[in-house]
Amino acid sequence: MPSSCDSLMEDIEDMVSSSDPTPHERQSARKSIIPRARKKKELLSDEELQADSLIPGTQKIWMKTWGCSHNNSDGEYMAGQLAASGYKMTDDPTEADVWLLNSCTVKNPAEDHFRNSIKKAQEQQKKVVVAGCVPQAQPRMDYLKGLSIIGVQQIDRVVEVVDEAVKGHSVRLLGQKKDGGRRLGGARLDLPKIRKNPLIEIISINTGCLNACTYCKTKHARGDLASYPIEELVERARQSFQEGVCEIWLTSEDTGAYGRDIGTDLPTLLWRLVEEIPEGAMLRLGMTNPPYILEHLEEMAKILNHPRVYAFLHVPVQSASDSVLMDMKREYCIDDFKRVVDFLKERVPGVTIATDIICGFPGETEEDFEATIDLVKAYRFPSLFINQFYPRPGTPAARLEQVPAHVKKQRTKELSQVFHSYNPYDHKVGERQHVLVTEESFDSQYYVAHNKYYEQVLVPKRVEFKGKMIVVDVYEAGKHFMKGKPVEESKPFTPSIAMPLQKGEVSGLLQVSTYMHAYSYSN
Repeated sequence: MPSSCDSLMEDIEDMVSSSDPTPHERQSARKSIIPRARKKKELLSDEELQADSLIPGTQKIWMKTWGCSHNNSDGEYMAGQLAASGYKMTDDPTEADVWLLNSCTVKNPAEDHFRNSIKKAQEQQKKVVVAGCVPQAQPRMDYLKGLSIIGVQQIDRVVEVVDEAVKGHSVRLLGQKKDGGRRLGGARLDLPKIRKNPLIEIISINTGCLNACTYCKTKHARGDLASYPIEELVERARQSFQEGVCEIWLTSEDTGAYGRDIGTDLPTLLWRLVEEIPEGAMLRLGMTNPPYILEHLEEMAKILNHPRVYAFLHVPVQSASDSVLMDMKREYCIDDFKRVVDFLKERVPGVTIATDIICGFPGETEEDFEATIDLVKAYRFPSLFINQFYPRPGTPAARLEQVPAHVKKQRTKELSQVFHSYNPYDHKVGERQHVLVTEESFDSQYYVAHNKYYEQVLVPKRVEFKGKMIVVDVYEAGKHFMKGKPVEESKPFTPSIAMPLQKGEVSGLLQVSTYMHAYSYSN
């Protein structure tokens, strides 16, 4: 529990301006502090010894992130800043002094895991700091009482919050980033970070969205649309490639809406980013809702056909019934969704369209559900995220009359069976493909690569393949993957223009050290 001298700061607006110190300047200042040496004769009291043992910046921190790639990006930035300031990030929760829990509010089970982790940490006498969409949307929940909170737009201040938590204080930073009254996309993009995968850079291009979906809790946390300027995003991509990254993921709550708040749009950003991508490196687009991509279809088709962009788009449909979509306030009808998919399939041969479906939304009839089943049968989506509806507290959909639990369960099962009734990759056996190798499979038996259509291809685990573009012959296909045999006469191509960072190494410190070097010469 927090001590009586808690500094409880809630709903703080974090105003930023061009005169503020950058994170790197803050970092440099922190590193240049020299501790006062004690004279030998000074004796330490018990109280001083105890205080010394709690010097912030020396503890081990375990971080757990739930949810989307935007949340994962936030987690990478928080880990990087903590490591850069002296904390040791650990993969072992038992040896950690502090648990940093980065939450997701999309579904009840994710929040349940988060709540259980808080309880577990408290039972083990760990210091707890919480972040992500749950505490941002509902900071006054009983189980968050007394805990320090980092708001989704305050991740650049994670070190301050953890420092205070280590000392037994409770600090809550939940405000919005603003400049001259305008809401910003979030914390600066040039902060130190630790990439979960040193080959993949996740860039959040905007936060929030323009919709007000009746089932969505994320809106309560991320708010309305706020986009990062194109120059900042291009510079972030440039820096990533200089650190050996060979794949960039663009993420946000709705990439299609990017720029509408700052007088630009997604295609304009993408054409600028494409100029920065080295040969063999790839760009993956994030989730986009149908309304905001409709007016950009021509340009999007051209971009998805670009050799350095995956021909992949995640467009959530949620339901094939117009009445259900209306109750969800999705702001499109099923014909709009079909127009997006049909157009891209025609103009981008082989394009992968991933989608999401919610089963058992309040008011969904058998006819509504059958329309959704027919849609999946017609389009045979290779990637389909099936979600049983969970009413999230405080959302309009939670107040509607609910579909009985057993019906929701049955519909989820039935849709799942339809999805598993077809194999989208069988016809690709025998093809020769260029694939980019970036990850290791869950069972550690293979490396995971992706072809131009962002389809998963498992390849032999040979160290010389990691981070390389290789040529394979597809010899086997499963439901979610293909297996490829490397073509021996072809040589692996290296897209990275620099050596990738080591796993756990902090990105962005090159800029910090350069700044400090320049500072020492100018002073």
